[in-house]
Amino acid sequence: CFNRFIFISYNRLLHVIDSNKKKLIFCSMLKKTGVIILFIMISFFGNKVSANYEKLAFDFQFKDLDGSSLNLSEYKGKVIIVVNVASQCGFTNQYEDMQKIWETYESKGIIVLGVPSNDFGRQEPGTNEDIKNFCEAKFGISFPMTEKVTVKGSNAHPFYIWAKENHGSSAVPKWNFHKIIIDKNGMIANTFTSITNPTSKKFIKAIEDLI
Repeated sequence: CFNRFIFISYNRLLHVIDSNKKKLIFCSMLKKTGVIILFIMISFFGNKVSANYEKLAFDFQFKDLDGSSLNLSEYKGKVIIVVNVASQCGFTNQYEDMQKIWETYESKGIIVLGVPSNDFGRQEPGTNEDIKNFCEAKFGISFPMTEKVTVKGSNAHPFYIWAKENHGSSAVPKWNFHKIIIDKNGMIANTFTSITNPTSKKFIKAIEDLI
């Protein structure tokens, strides 16, 4: 929940902005002790140091598993749940829960987007066709899926580089089935690690608060 706070230092003034309420909640002159306080506050509230949002999530595009363009601009005004997925992971059964979220909330303006990646444990070794066949046959997946991409490091898909730049390390997947929630304005509202199930109470609350 603390990822909502943005810390900006300008002309030795520390500004703390509540990104949810879009209002300044703290402003103070930075002296030597103030610099120390800044680091303490960032450590406590999270590592989202700045969020310029020169671009929004809607400015990015992928290709789907069939090679066609998948533009996030198609989802303007909707909440997007972006999950990097893999077919041979211990969390792969979360596909089932992702499908439940899709079936329950699609009509309420929530998009579930699966992003296959082989970055962690080489647990997505197949082709895009293999991934599509696996998802449809085993889990009956009907939500949008991108082609296989890289989600970490300097070669990551531009969306993931943007996510890190605007939301800090919590937006960087540490393993398969990391979740990034994009709000209706195209900005990152929240992130969840692999261990958080998409049908858990705290995840459901996070997305329902954005509808």
